[in-house]
Amino acid sequence: MALQKGDFIVIDYVAKVKETGEVFDTTSEETAKKERLYKEGEIYEPKLVVIGEGWVLKALDENLEKMEVDKATPVELSPDKAFGSRDPAKVKRVSLKHLTAEGINPTLGMRVEHDGKMATVRAIGAGRVLLDFNLPLAGKTLVYDVTVKKKLETEEEKIAALIHRRTPAVEEAKFKFTVKAKIVSVEMPEDSFYLEGIQVAKRGIAMDIQKFFPKVTAVKFTETFKAAAQPQKETKQVESGANEGR
Repeated sequence: MALQKGDFIVIDYVAKVKETGEVFDTTSEETAKKERLYKEGEIYEPKLVVIGEGWVLKALDENLEKMEVDKATPVELSPDKAFGSRDPAKVKRVSLKHLTAEGINPTLGMRVEHDGKMATVRAIGAGRVLLDFNLPLAGKTLVYDVTVKKKLETEEEKIAALIHRRTPAVEEAKFKFTVKAKIVSVEMPEDSFYLEGIQVAKRGIAMDIQKFFPKVTAVKFTETFKAAAQPQKETKQVESGANEGR
């Protein structure tokens, strides 16, 4: 099954730094825990990618068309195709007092914000702190071990995946939707009502659906609040039998 630009696919991957073997990203919860990358509240699951849309690094995106479903494929990215080369001019020494005055107590490897930019603490000594403003993976060769788990074929599969991409904290199957004429109607599950950023997510879902399905002119979202079930009244049963009337 050949893959091509515009295909909806679901991928699993483990991303490593080639030089050290350090894993820095993965879709696998088991791997994240094993490599001490696991973050509470983060969603670890196969990732939806539309080939050619830039949802992953460009060089990785370009390699997806060469892959086969269910076949693990390694992709090596040189620094110029990943996060660029390291720039020595972006490594600067700043006063420790200056950072502590900003409420920052630096430790080695810590990511800090200074002068509106993110930096990594590389060294601390003699009242000075060495800050590296290069991206953490700049100058490194990366290796992505990718498996295309599935190619989505139907309109229903694709729309369900687009909805889930914006609301990963809720099970995909809980969203019910219908496609009639030029309107997609989405029934929001109760789990999604109070998600942080849900209004932004709904706008994103609508934009995604209309982008990939130009025939759709409107996306409607319905939230149904059901009345709480009323507790049933207890009824006493009157015993009947030989002792009645005594």
